[in-house]
Amino acid sequence: MRTTIDIPDPIYKELKVRAAKQGRTVKEIILSGVQKEMQDLSRKKQRVRLPLLHGKGTRKIANVTGVQVDEILFG
Repeated sequence: MRTTIDIPDPIYKELKVRAAKQGRTVKEIILSGVQKEMQDLSRKKQRVRLPLLHGKGTRKIANVTGVQVDEILFG
C-alpha cells in the first residue's frame, strides 16, 4: 500500500545519511521503524504471569519488601 508522510527536511537528511551508511534504503529504515513500533505495541498487550520475582531455587515470593528485593538482586 502506498501512503504519503511529511518528514521535516533535517530529519529526512539524517535518515538518508543513515541509510547510506547502513547500505539500506530510506524505505527499509522507515518500514523497520514501523515494524518495531507494531511489535512494541503487541508486547504491551501481553499478559504477564505473577509472581515476576522468584526466590532462590523454586520458592516463589508473594509479598516482597524493598529489603528483600535488594537481597535478591544484589545478594
